Amino acid sequence: MKKLSICTLFVLITANALAQKKLIERYLSNKTDSSRRPSFMPVPIFRYSQEIGVEFGAGLLYSTYLDRKDLSNRSSNFSGVVSASTKGQYNVTLKSDIWTKKNTHHYISEVRFKRMPFNFYGIGNETDAANEDRLVQGFVKVVLEAEKRFWPSMYTGFSAGFENYHFTDKEIGGIFTTDPTIIHKIGGSVFYAGVSQTYDTRNSNNYTTKGMMAKVSYQYAPDFWGKENFTGSLIKANVRSFWSLSPKFVIGVNGLFHSIQGKNVPFYLLPQMGNDEMMRGYYTGRYRDRNLLAAQAELRYRYNNRFGAAIFGGAGQVFENGGLGIKNFKPSYGAGGRYFFDPEKGLSVRVDYGIGEKRTNEKRQTGFYISLAEAF
Repeated sequence: MKKLSICTLFVLITANALAQKKLIERYLSNKTDSSRRPSFMPVPIFRYSQEIGVEFGAGLLYSTYLDRKDLSNRSSNFSGVVSASTKGQYNVTLKSDIWTKKNTHHYISEVRFKRMPFNFYGIGNETDAANEDRLVQGFVKVVLEAEKRFWPSMYTGFSAGFENYHFTDKEIGGIFTTDPTIIHKIGGSVFYAGVSQTYDTRNSNNYTTKGMMAKVSYQYAPDFWGKENFTGSLIKANVRSFWSLSPKFVIGVNGLFHSIQGKNVPFYLLPQMGNDEMMRGYYTGRYRDRNLLAAQAELRYRYNNRFGAAIFGGAGQVFENGGLGIKNFKPSYGAGGRYFFDPEKGLSVRVDYGIGEKRTNEKRQTGFYISLAEAF
């Protein structure tokens, strides 16, 4: 009996050691899997940003190639997340990013349900921290987009989306209550549909080392609900370009322009500056207005297949129609580290620290982020 117990213990220890070895090889090994097999990964969600605090939960990530034999076929990614945060956010998100064989069609979808407390500072490019007003946002979003390649590297697409918002003011008497220019304070709904044109020569949709992507989209929101609900146009332009300086160094540049035009533009649809992708270091929504113009550059260093780092810098501003000014651009710069949990597909976890402007009588604006995927 004693011998049997010793044998059982030995088997358990050996099995545990082998399991740990496989785990280390899977997540820390510098080797890549060239078989292009699908990967299915249940992942614990642990992210941080200054807007939501520490976010924790559970997620599922499935990544595959619809044509494993074609090395130019981009990976298709599917994800689902259920999470909560230390600042009272609750989030359920389903996303898909699908590339068909020969990259002929590209399909994007997103369904999101979210409750998020956040700080509101007013509208414009020069809002004050002293006007901070705490709101709670309820949010539902559904977006569908389809693109087809008609010419080499040229994709023409159609998109449609629905968004619904509801707000509760936690600090009655603040700027959210007293500013008469803020439209539709209780929230509302918007449906929009439109077209897009994309030029895309990137060698990867996850970790790009060469090529560019330029996309312009126009969407129109008809008057379905009346009253103060928005009717008008949403215009977006996004350009990304990458150059490989050496096997380990890549430089990327990214510029974007967002504009909303029409009557009864609710405050919650105004383009907002600052997040974990563009203008890192600024609280999302600290500055918001009808137009947003921003650009950034990032130097990426890939130490090996698993680990990397980056430094970045950029500038941006929000502005009313006709209010664009060179002196109004705000700086953004910083650095971060990268861990590639799927080196072959270029899927990564990103840690960044961004630094923004120092306004009079305010602390310098900064932000720390833990996120999935590259910033652009």
